[in-house]
Amino acid sequence: MASEEYLKAQKSGKAAYRKAIAQGEYPYLPALDEIVDSRSVRTEEPLGLVSIPLDQVVGTKTAGRQAAFASNFMPLMPDNSEFARKWEGVVKYHLDQGVGDPIVAYEYMNRFYVLEGNKRVSVLKYFHADSIEGMVTRMVPYPQDSIENQIYYEFMDFYKDSQINYLSFSKRGSFAQLTEAIGKKTGEKWTDDEKMDFRSLYNRFAEIFHAKGGESLGITAGDALLFYLSLYPYDEVRGKSTAEMKADVEKIWQDLPATGQVKTNESMVFKPSQDSGGSIFTRFFGLHKVGQLKVAFIHDRPAELSSWAYTHELGRMQLEHVFGDKIHTDAYFLKESSSDISELIESVIASGYHLIFTTSTRFLAASLKASIEHPEVKILNCSVGQPYRTLRTYFGRLFEAKFLCGMIAGAMTPNDKIGYQAPLPNYGSIADINAFALGAQMTNPRAKVYLHWSSQTDTESFQQLIERENIRVVSDSDMITPASKDRSYGLYMTGNGLMQRLATPIWNWGRFYERIIRDFLQGNWDSDREVKEKPAINYWWGISSGIIDLIMSDELPRGIETLTNIVKGQMYVDYFNPFWGQFHKQDGSIAGRKDESLTPEEIITMDYLADGVIGSIPKSWELTADAREKVELQGRITPAMTTVE
Repeated sequence: MASEEYLKAQKSGKAAYRKAIAQGEYPYLPALDEIVDSRSVRTEEPLGLVSIPLDQVVGTKTAGRQAAFASNFMPLMPDNSEFARKWEGVVKYHLDQGVGDPIVAYEYMNRFYVLEGNKRVSVLKYFHADSIEGMVTRMVPYPQDSIENQIYYEFMDFYKDSQINYLSFSKRGSFAQLTEAIGKKTGEKWTDDEKMDFRSLYNRFAEIFHAKGGESLGITAGDALLFYLSLYPYDEVRGKSTAEMKADVEKIWQDLPATGQVKTNESMVFKPSQDSGGSIFTRFFGLHKVGQLKVAFIHDRPAELSSWAYTHELGRMQLEHVFGDKIHTDAYFLKESSSDISELIESVIASGYHLIFTTSTRFLAASLKASIEHPEVKILNCSVGQPYRTLRTYFGRLFEAKFLCGMIAGAMTPNDKIGYQAPLPNYGSIADINAFALGAQMTNPRAKVYLHWSSQTDTESFQQLIERENIRVVSDSDMITPASKDRSYGLYMTGNGLMQRLATPIWNWGRFYERIIRDFLQGNWDSDREVKEKPAINYWWGISSGIIDLIMSDELPRGIETLTNIVKGQMYVDYFNPFWGQFHKQDGSIAGRKDESLTPEEIITMDYLADGVIGSIPKSWELTADAREKVELQGRITPAMTTVE
């Protein structure tokens, strides 16, 4: 029997060998000594006895035995060789009492290379065993800038706490997110029961994932599980049966590819299409035949306390004015506890609304889950760069108006200094800052933008910065909060105790909401030629669509007003992009490319400041608790960075 098993294993090995040769690949096992130069190894760490996942055993330590096995670890040596007899002996031992002796292996980048025990590994792989015991030494590479290296260093920190080595991710930050998702803290050791519970959950989920062909999605089972846990709480998932978990995976399946490396550009809708009439059929009969369309807006704070919610409420009121009794709208506001987010969205859905706008990135995960659970309801979340098929998102290219403001500020400053108040260090606001600085340098190459973050703790106030640097031209908050007495907003100039308004960027959310409602009523939700071929829908409109605009003071010098209007006109016809061509970063390096614009993804995910900006991007721990929560949401739920209030 053992000899028959060897022939079957040899046949598998020869097939793998021929396939590798046909594809121009190396047909044998890789040898770690040939892959890794000792000079690239920072240190070696003995890990002791480790349960090694067999699918992560990929080669040998030395080159001595690598040609005896195909790349799938199946044997290649003749069946009458001494090697074959020893392999068959391991088979007999395994079938009689199991392979108990640990192998000796080296771990590098969470892949294992065998020094002693290649035949034991080969036999257990042949019999589809899950793991093998081994004495392991870890070879730690030096830190590098590559994503793979950075993920590996995050894995090593995770391993210290959990001793889990069977989990892999394709994105940075995933191990920390998983730790948080299961209710642990980084640095907190896992108990044996916690390891056992998680292993059971992971095995069930991974089996479902692989059975559905998850490898074709370009993500790992770990990526998929982390996405699943971002929607369904860990304690809830642990109590689900395999059938219930399988049903959940079916629901989220079309959104799982979004957890991989997503091309944000492919999902962007930059402006509304000219034709909003829908098909001939829907123009006559309409798609929406349930009577009055019910539309809900869900905000994270009351409009009188939030300038952000206030601008969206103005958009909602515009809908009521334009559509009259064809629609019915209501506004809902989140209570104090953030745990009420899902409950609030579910209650709104239960009230019979057909279309729901959630206007805060805090609602992103709950909005996505609700979209998955209730496909009959159309939900849009106010964020940018999301790659999900189920949930549409929307935002505006505010950086266009910021560039125009920067032009005005650069021309008006009497001492080359400009103050800039920024809200959160998220990627949307960073693009706004850089666009403003580039605009200022366009009209005044000597201009310096002094940056202040309203969400940063333990720092001087914005007013203190203005007074210390004798700043006369200031870019403050973009919008006013109705209940606040402070009217410092937009771009203004100070002097002699007076404030002169120069310009104000504005959000015309009503323009966006009106178009979406019109498309929905006319049956154009899925048939719009701008969106129906896209893998996901992210509305990212700017000045050309009217969602973003700039109001300029009548007291601006005529030349400055004229120049600003010329550039604004070029933006309106999509001829000018603030991030066209090359520009310098703070550190002196070059950003951008000659004769090209930055891609939407490059703009959205900016994590640097432009030359001419005085200040820095604060770390998470330097922010207020509310700001930290919003910024951390960027990495918790979304593969691409989101923009929050």
